[in-house]
Amino acid sequence: MKNILIILCFITGLNTTFANDGWLNILNEGGNNKGIKCTQAIQNAIEKASKNGGGTIFFPAGEYLTGALTLRSNITIHLDSGALLKFSENFDDFLPYVEMRYEGIVMKSFQPLFYAKDAENIIITGRGVIDGQGKAWWNEVYRIETAKEPLPPTKYQTMWEEQNKGLYTEPYYKRTVDKKLFRPSFFQAYNCKNILIEGVTFKNSPFWTINPEFCDNVTVTGISIFNPHSPNTDGINPSSCTNVHISNCHISVGDDCITIKSGRDGDGRKYGKATENVTITNCTMLSGHGGVVIGSEMSGGIKKITICNCVFDGTDRGIRIKSARGRGGVVEDIRVDNIVMKNIKEEAIVLSLFYDKGTTVEPVTEKTPIFRNIHMSNITASNVNKAGQILGITEMPIQNITFSNINMDGKEGFTVSTATDVEFHDVKVNATVGSSFKISDSKNIILDNVGSSMAIKGVPVIKLDNVSNTLINNNFPFNPTDIFIEADGKETKNIFLKNNVLNNVTTKIKKGASLDRKAITE
Repeated sequence: MKNILIILCFITGLNTTFANDGWLNILNEGGNNKGIKCTQAIQNAIEKASKNGGGTIFFPAGEYLTGALTLRSNITIHLDSGALLKFSENFDDFLPYVEMRYEGIVMKSFQPLFYAKDAENIIITGRGVIDGQGKAWWNEVYRIETAKEPLPPTKYQTMWEEQNKGLYTEPYYKRTVDKKLFRPSFFQAYNCKNILIEGVTFKNSPFWTINPEFCDNVTVTGISIFNPHSPNTDGINPSSCTNVHISNCHISVGDDCITIKSGRDGDGRKYGKATENVTITNCTMLSGHGGVVIGSEMSGGIKKITICNCVFDGTDRGIRIKSARGRGGVVEDIRVDNIVMKNIKEEAIVLSLFYDKGTTVEPVTEKTPIFRNIHMSNITASNVNKAGQILGITEMPIQNITFSNINMDGKEGFTVSTATDVEFHDVKVNATVGSSFKISDSKNIILDNVGSSMAIKGVPVIKLDNVSNTLINNNFPFNPTDIFIEADGKETKNIFLKNNVLNNVTTKIKKGASLDRKAITE
């Protein structure tokens, strides 16, 4: 009997503990699971938990409707299996305007669906679904963009203009600014730390989906994101953040799946906050403009990034690093490893400094973008439009790039232009149109055990034009090859061929009319 009493007291104590452990069932806090808007009840529960030092707002199975929610420190949003949290389609439910960041520009605009500022220890978790109902926002963008004549301003556009006086952006960005409508991100934490988003499904985002800005220690794991064909509905976009961990995610969206950013132009350089220490692993991307993208807003710098163990199937591009003159910022110390790609509509890999601005050569200043120390290995790609493209600018060639153990089947091969210190090791590219490796206006190149198993008659496997300091070694084309190397250009020099077995090649070197006869040493 004594033991029974002890057990009963223990159970009673546990019940008391559980009843007061910081979990607030939203149905007990004035909310409902019948799809009737209950924004105030949810926000009140968040504030109540916050006053008590933190807690979990629990959403049991059912349908909930809300406007924008402001998250506080030490707050967890937990959606149970069967819970569907929908956000309002009424733009008024995302007022008043708050300080936020839109495409790398800090401004005041609509409150993100989940918004936090200067907070810490924020969690969204569970197995439920969160629906941003973004179609109303997309349609408003389409309405503005497709108008044949100037439209009278809406109250939201007037509010934006009044609250953002003096905001400066570069002239090329005028088309976007002139809309004066800046859709909210699904989740934007601004200047926060210790963020965890786990397990839930996000869909139909008005704009970017998961978008931490100026945050530290961000973990996004095990989530799914589904946005249909829609404008700028990126998946996960950390910007000016440190110590970011993205893993085990499944993403299919209307724009880039995962994009790493750090601010746009002068505004980004003003804050000068790089995104660094980022790991991306074990993710699948099915639809999007890019699988993993860096830029183009990278004015604060992006460094120390690893991307590994991912599958891209059906994205427009695979790995894409993009910027332009005038943007500034340094992208460096990037590692990409163990990637499988299929059905890539454009480039499997692209590093370009010609993204969205003019191409006139400029003096090197803080506005000059820099790509350097980027290394990719163990990549398999099939049915791609183009294996890869590297496009540097004259005043700042792309620097120190390596590709190792890569196998690709596609329409076109690799193009390298205006780069230095580029190496290909154990890279096989089976192109059906053009050369597998086309390199121009570059120097310090290594082509080590490269080639194609389906060389095209009359087309060189390697084509060089104005290339210097190049080592082509350890190559052995297994299959009959018509032309292995074609070289041309007055600036082509110091080309060395070593340890190559070219018995299966008809023409080892095809020399162009402007090539110096001493340019190649065998």
